[in-house]
Amino acid sequence: MISKIKNIATTITANAEEPGFIEKIVHGMTDFFSFFPPTLVVFIISLFPILECRGALIAASLLGVNMWIAVPISIIGNLLPIPFIFLFIERIFAFLKTKTKRIGKIIVKLENKAMSKSEKVTKYKRFGLLLFVGIPLPGTGAWTGALIAVLLKLNLKDSVISIFVGVLMATAIMSLISYGIPALF
Repeated sequence: MISKIKNIATTITANAEEPGFIEKIVHGMTDFFSFFPPTLVVFIISLFPILECRGALIAASLLGVNMWIAVPISIIGNLLPIPFIFLFIERIFAFLKTKTKRIGKIIVKLENKAMSKSEKVTKYKRFGLLLFVGIPLPGTGAWTGALIAVLLKLNLKDSVISIFVGVLMATAIMSLISYGIPALF
């Protein structure tokens, strides 16, 4: 089981921006967690970085979860890790960097990847962070937005509000894509 989780984590970080990758991971995770109730699967997927509400709503649609149930579950799951990122990520990263070279290199790579996406956030501050989180593209979302806000030392209150509104925006877009478009056909 742990080796499967390691394989999933490695695959996610290596290929996150590949077209159709999120959908492949969502299919794999819905199969992996198939013994859980569908709403719990949606919640679990919404907790994962990169997948977040995007993956959760795709999974909800695939699993036949009612949109009005899936949306709040996805939002709660997507937002749940954010306070922990704000409170602990710098200390966790500092600790992991000192433990082993290999983990330290991964952390530096993760920080560099987040910072490479921070140009618009730096330029437009709150609105940039909101758009970064709210437009559901690969490599964007609440996790990365919170990491960028911490690394750039942005105002906590403004960042939390921007991330919250961004998650609502991404959820609305993904609800339309996952439920609205299939309903037309």
